[in-house]
Amino acid sequence: MRHNPSTSRRKGKTPQRRPPQPAPGTSTSTTPVSPKKRRFRPGTKALMEIRKYQKSTDLLLSKGPFSRLVREVCQSFSKDVLRWQVYALLALQEAAEAFLVWIFSNANLCAIHAHRVTVLPSDIQLAKRIRGLENL
Repeated sequence: MRHNPSTSRRKGKTPQRRPPQPAPGTSTSTTPVSPKKRRFRPGTKALMEIRKYQKSTDLLLSKGPFSRLVREVCQSFSKDVLRWQVYALLALQEAAEAFLVWIFSNANLCAIHAHRVTVLPSDIQLAKRIRGLENL
């Protein structure tokens, strides 16, 4: 005898779920329920961001604000309006970002040495002093 999937061994209909009843005093219109947002454990999101930025090779600072900062610093040295080539600004930004990453990695080592996870301003000052950059 062949099994027919449409037939059921149960007698009668299968029970249907009832829609949830609104709380007393609320409107009867149904509001869409958004799915729950995923919550990561503390530190997981930071590690994901670290991996993301270590894989990428693009610039971390925006080009526009960095360009405005360079032009502002140039105006403090000279009364004339100095013009910059795009490649000169990009080279300066690459060097600045490499320097900042280097300082922060050394400051992170100082924080780890102090049995901390958080990098404090004193760690950055110590890293600069150890590397001989206390004038910067």
